[in-house]
Amino acid sequence: MTTSPTPRKTAAKTAAKTTTKTAAPPAKKAPVAAKKVAAKKVAAKKVAPTKAAAPAATPVAEKPKHKLVRDSFTIPKSEYQLLDALKLRAAALKRPTKKSEILRAGIAALNAMADKALLAALNSVPSLKTGRPKADDSAA
Repeated sequence: MTTSPTPRKTAAKTAAKTTTKTAAPPAKKAPVAAKKVAAKKVAAKKVAPTKAAAPAATPVAEKPKHKLVRDSFTIPKSEYQLLDALKLRAAALKRPTKKSEILRAGIAALNAMADKALLAALNSVPSLKTGRPKADDSAA
């Protein structure tokens, strides 16, 4: 009675044969690839001194990227106008600023406050109803 090899043994033999067959050709091509890499390195070395001289004088630190979150909120018109006034004030100080930057600066200032000062600032702002304001009849 002849037994055929088990599927596991056959698969192992096939895998071994394919790895030996595929491993051999890259070894032959490696010297050619090494020559191309060496040629690229030589070309890069010729170009590198001219580019490296300028950035070496002023190294630039990469800024970490922060995930941004979009949000919407309701604000009284008088406080919204204060945002525009603060934008103009910043522009007069030769620091053009976006509304989001003003809000973020305000958050940072609130965060830096002591607890007593933070509570005083929060108590000076009236509470508002959440949600969108109702449409005026004059707008219709």
